[in-house]
Amino acid sequence: MKICVLCGGRSNERDVSLSTGTMVAKALRASGHKVVFLDACEGFELNKMSPSELYDAEIPMAERKISEAAPDVSKYFGRKEGFFGKSVLDICREADIVFNALHGDEGENGMVQAVLDLLGIRYTGSGMQGCILAMNKHLSKQLFIANGIPTPPAVYLTNGISDDPDWRRHIGFPCVVKPGSLGSSVGVSIVYNDAELDAALREASRFESLVIIEKYIRGREFSVGIVGGKALPAIEIIPKHGFYDYKNKYQAGCTEEICPAELDEAVAQRMGETAVKVFKVLDLGAYARVDFMMDESGFYVLEANTLPGMTPISLLPQEAKAAGISFNNLLETIIEESLSLKK
Repeated sequence: MKICVLCGGRSNERDVSLSTGTMVAKALRASGHKVVFLDACEGFELNKMSPSELYDAEIPMAERKISEAAPDVSKYFGRKEGFFGKSVLDICREADIVFNALHGDEGENGMVQAVLDLLGIRYTGSGMQGCILAMNKHLSKQLFIANGIPTPPAVYLTNGISDDPDWRRHIGFPCVVKPGSLGSSVGVSIVYNDAELDAALREASRFESLVIIEKYIRGREFSVGIVGGKALPAIEIIPKHGFYDYKNKYQAGCTEEICPAELDEAVAQRMGETAVKVFKVLDLGAYARVDFMMDESGFYVLEANTLPGMTPISLLPQEAKAAGISFNNLLETIIEESLSLKK
């Protein structure tokens, strides 16, 4: 099968995406597929080579490392060619399927999915609608509430104006301040008092005009992967210092992960069932990951991730391994599930 692994992009998760793309491309080549590793924003200079010939070339890939801080992606904005680099869509058209390894922004908010849909290009993961609903934390939380899915209470600020002027009484401290539709904990702060609030709001507002202030759940953190509509074993996430921020997510040794998580069997089952319900409510497809916090009163859904990372220390591959699914078989299942969807 000819597969284009589309990665990179211009979100703050660019480095994570390149790492995911490298891991995925190498594994798919090892499984016998003809694979092109393609940076969505950098593109590829074909010269006299046709897109079809590119799939036979097996161009070597450099190792990709994730830095401790999100990268500077400013050079990819405001340019004449827009989001996609040279020959990207021509190379995607030649593929039997595009493995979408983009993280954040256009790769997960439905924009890339819409372009591929319009061009009749098949791709992995959720369609445009599911991506829009999951990426916008305001929309997804409203759907959680409407469908009886437990989620921490929150208020929403647009350009600094709150939908609840009395939010301090309803939410209180500590609270979590975060941009409305970013991933990888970019722009997220845990705030304990008014003195810290202004700095946290400025930080989140650097990325988006919509900011969420959410009740902080002090307790244990979990994630549950969904593949083909079925829940994988839950994984517990225990950062060694601070919370599960960008550095702790992607730097080896910063976080302890336990999979399967040490949970009461009934609780683990309910958490898996809730993850599947989230998957269906948000109209997701093929695979996803749902994040939870749990305190003494129960567990709460934080958000759903439509394109979980596939880096060396990512959560979904660890969960799949605990279920007896190898990394290569996980990718094959994702491709099969995606091809079966009507996009």
